[in-house]
Amino acid sequence: MTKLDAYWPEILDVVRQKVPQQTFNTWFLPLYPENSENGDYRVGCPNHFFMDWFSEHHLSALNEAGSVYFGENILFSLKVEEKSEKSDFLDKLEESATSVSSPESIPETKPVRPLNPGFATVATPTARVLPTPSPVTANNLNPDYNFQNFVVGSGTDLAFAAATAIANNPGSHFNPLFVHGGTGLGKTHLMQAIGNEIARQRPDRRICYVTAEHFMNDLIGSIRDNRTPEFKLKYRSMDVLLVDDVAFLAGKESTQEEFFHTFNALYDQKKQIVLTSDRSPKEIATLEERLRSRFEWGLITDIQAPNLETRIAILKRKIEVNHIYITDEVVSYIAENITDNIRRLEGALIRLLAFASLTGREISLEMASEVLSSFFQGSSTGPVKIANVMEVVAETMDVTVDQLKSKRRTQDLARARQIAMNLAREMTGASLNQIGRSFGNRDHSTVSYACQKIQTDMDNDPRFRGVVRNMMDKIRNKQ
Repeated sequence: MTKLDAYWPEILDVVRQKVPQQTFNTWFLPLYPENSENGDYRVGCPNHFFMDWFSEHHLSALNEAGSVYFGENILFSLKVEEKSEKSDFLDKLEESATSVSSPESIPETKPVRPLNPGFATVATPTARVLPTPSPVTANNLNPDYNFQNFVVGSGTDLAFAAATAIANNPGSHFNPLFVHGGTGLGKTHLMQAIGNEIARQRPDRRICYVTAEHFMNDLIGSIRDNRTPEFKLKYRSMDVLLVDDVAFLAGKESTQEEFFHTFNALYDQKKQIVLTSDRSPKEIATLEERLRSRFEWGLITDIQAPNLETRIAILKRKIEVNHIYITDEVVSYIAENITDNIRRLEGALIRLLAFASLTGREISLEMASEVLSSFFQGSSTGPVKIANVMEVVAETMDVTVDQLKSKRRTQDLARARQIAMNLAREMTGASLNQIGRSFGNRDHSTVSYACQKIQTDMDNDPRFRGVVRNMMDKIRNKQ
């Protein structure tokens, strides 16, 4: 038994005296000491979400407690481990916690469902739940990015289907795959999921995930250190090359030159290439035409902002993975107020969880409104009103708001009304009945048909999709 194993309960007792009981239960009890032969003070934790938050907000308290106990400066490091490697110690730790903690100090909650990310049980989410794959090791890949925890919606179904096809048979279909879309919509997740799945199925494959900026910096370093041949060998010997944010290459002639030859070498060997960008190849200014044409050789697909149902599914999936309990009412509140950025959805969830753990309060709609109001106000995409949607669509389509609400059914007016209904559904979180009432007391089935019609047209016509997206941007700018 290592020194940390032997004294871990006593170190936790020091922490218990310095932090609120709810914080201790939520963030310190799930930790466990990791066996180490070199004297490092390493502790394991349940998952990467937990590790990131703990490192930023609670690691200093743990370091202080260790230093007080051992009488010397102690710095702990965190690591995510397999559950099987920590189960025995957690059993002992739970027994220790039961014997020393005071029941009166633990705040009561209405349903007996703790907020502890390490031990809580949760209600079944609406998001699709698939088995978690075994961890894999590949160059620069984050094992948390996999197909199992990617929630597929109407805006990502094509990209997801292409990604899974590539992962099952790399180099044979859609080479290169070029995925583009706005910030925080899941491009990096999908790209790294491809790498992780290939590594799981084919452990012998050489896989490299790199950002375009890192590729450039690596090239500059190789020229400076006179190791250009090693640089070329490194990238051109890969079986799978995943390059994030290739729009960064724009205007960088020397880097584009090297990437052009790297691309050709891999493509000629039928090695898989996957690229992401916030813009399509045609929209990347100052990109060499020969590179642009190669980016267009395979499949180009975009990732669109998630609709309300997908946003709710993403939040519920995140809740399930991190063992949190939050009511559907609160989940819907978050999803309705953040419309086009998955990272902000997750950020709101983290903020809410942190506040609950620090105050010991139950997560309710009232608390969510209190804690997240400033978070929503800081977003460029705050709550959208149906009236804002109507105003922008009417102005763009050269009709009036009154006409959108009227019973008239001319072709141009019906088209504008369908677009407005679709955007109201996507951006406001309102129900079909609420939208129908706003558009002249129309039936919910009429709204449902309009939403499906516009979504289908957007999927089939990139030009029309661009027009609708421009309207969405104008609507957000009104907030």
